[in-house]
This record gives sequence, C-alpha cells and structure tokens, in this order.
Amino acid sequence: MRMIVGLLAASLFAFATMADEHNYPSRPIRILVPYAAGGVSDIAARLVGQKLSDTVGQSVIVDNRPGGNGFVAVTAAARAPADGYTLIVGTVGEFTINPALYKDIPYDVERDLTPIAMLSDTPLVLVANVESPFHSVEDVIAAAKTKPETLGISSPGAGTFNHITIAQLELRAGIKLLHVPYRGGAPAAAAVAAGDVPLAVLAISSAVPFLQSGRIRVLAVTTAKRTSFNSDWKTLQEEGVPDIDASNWVGMLAVKGVPRPIIERLHNEIQKILVMRDVKERFATGGAETVPMSIADFDARIKTDIARFRTIVTRAGLHAD
Repeated sequence: MRMIVGLLAASLFAFATMADEHNYPSRPIRILVPYAAGGVSDIAARLVGQKLSDTVGQSVIVDNRPGGNGFVAVTAAARAPADGYTLIVGTVGEFTINPALYKDIPYDVERDLTPIAMLSDTPLVLVANVESPFHSVEDVIAAAKTKPETLGISSPGAGTFNHITIAQLELRAGIKLLHVPYRGGAPAAAAVAAGDVPLAVLAISSAVPFLQSGRIRVLAVTTAKRTSFNSDWKTLQEEGVPDIDASNWVGMLAVKGVPRPIIERLHNEIQKILVMRDVKERFATGGAETVPMSIADFDARIKTDIARFRTIVTRAGLHAD
C-alpha cells in the first residue's frame, strides 16, 4: 500500500510540474538585481523585463538588492524556489570575479545557478585627464616603468571588474600602477576629470559626461575589437598591450533545478527582445551591445571567465577582505 501511495504521489507531483511548465508564467516574475537603481545590471533588467512582460503577459518586477559586493542578491536567487519566478540579472563581477577573488562566498555559480541568457556586453575604457601628459597608452607605459607604483589610476572599487582589468593591464604591459579605488563609477570618473588622479578604467557610461565636457580623453578600449560606440577608439591590443579582451557583460540566470522548458522559454523570448531595434538603441546609449547567444555558449563564457580571472587574481596577488 505504501508503495502504491508513493507512486501515486510521485505521479501527481510530476503531473503538477508538467502543468506548471505548460502554464508558465501564471503569476508575476521577479528579477533580483545586485545593485541600486541606475547601474548597468538594473538598466538591463528593467529594459528586458518590460519587454518580457509584454511578451509573456505577466508583470516582471525588478527587485534591487544591493549589498555585499553582490552577495546579497545572488545568494537570495540561489536559495529561491526552482520554479522560474525568481531570476537574477547581474554582471561579470558577481558571476565570475567573486568566485575567483573571494575564498569563501555564500554561493557557487556552477552548483546553484543556471544560465538563461547573456543580455549585453560593454567594453571598458582607459581614460586620462585632458591636462595630463598622457596622450597614448605608450605614454602611460613609459611613465609607469620610469616610476613604478606611483602613477594613480582610479576604479569603482577594489575587486570590481575595472580593478581586475587594471591588474590585467599591469601584467600584460609589465608595469605597476597605483590603484585608487572609489565607491562607484561616477566618483571614479569625477576624480580623473578633476585631476585628482591622472588615469582611470571606466565603463563608457561613466566616462560619457566628462567626454562631452572635454575633461577626459580616451586612450583605448579594453576589448579585442573596437566599439561601435566610437570606432575611432583603438584597442589596448592595437596599442601594443597583448592578450587583453575584457568586457563587462550582463546576464540573466535562475536557480539550479528550474525545469528546462521554462529556461528555454525565457531564453527564446529574450533572444527575440535583444534584436529589437529600440532595445539595441537603448543599450547603445551606454556603450553596450546586445548579445544574442545560445544557453550553452553563455554557460561556456561563464566557466571560461571564472578560470581566466582566477589566473589573473593569482598572478597579480590580489586578495579581498
């Protein structure tokens, strides 16, 4: 009798699960974002979330959960029910740098989360104050080699993607800079614009206001190819720094165990959204490009980046408190 009851319960559960998959979504979807409103992940979540709401016929609610270098939101996502109603949109930082930089974090990306889609990809830019003597990457390298660890370069904070990119620049160019961390991209950009530090590695969106006011100049972009935001900006590779291809991607993930049909439904809807003209144009205003790709390719990118950042962190001797 117990066996019969068990089989019946399992059958009912399987039937209910299949029904949920077929009817998904039947209630609002929540997207967790690891930072406050206005950042790249928040903008991506709201833009894609609104379009997703239009296509699936349910509200998509963006829930900002800042704190702990992304730990708060990602941990909440990893502990959510595996039903597809709690998703997370974050950056390369939360999903690939944190696992490389921190020894003990409250989540494991490969164990706890499932990739759905990469949403956007944005190069960083190496910039200089317009009053500084640095008009090229060659100028920076020459100065840094003359006086190691004295040439200041700002970033949005220790352990950020920008900081890791600075470390990669140092390794590839054979130089040592003086890292000056700030609390976010805006103050890091303002510092180089004011001349408090001569250099910075910034998101394009953080640099734009000061480019428009003529207070900073772009020396190079961090990706292997030039950005469509301004095709005149050369890459670090073109400027003689080898093997740097660093971009700040934003992606959507769900907790591990969400039924595959739900993951694929979300993925397919998002691929349609990413090629919409108004969506591409909105991302482009911040220097980002939408990146339609398969789930398998996105999963491979995450794994590759984790391994790459672990190598950089080890070679550069970086550590986090």
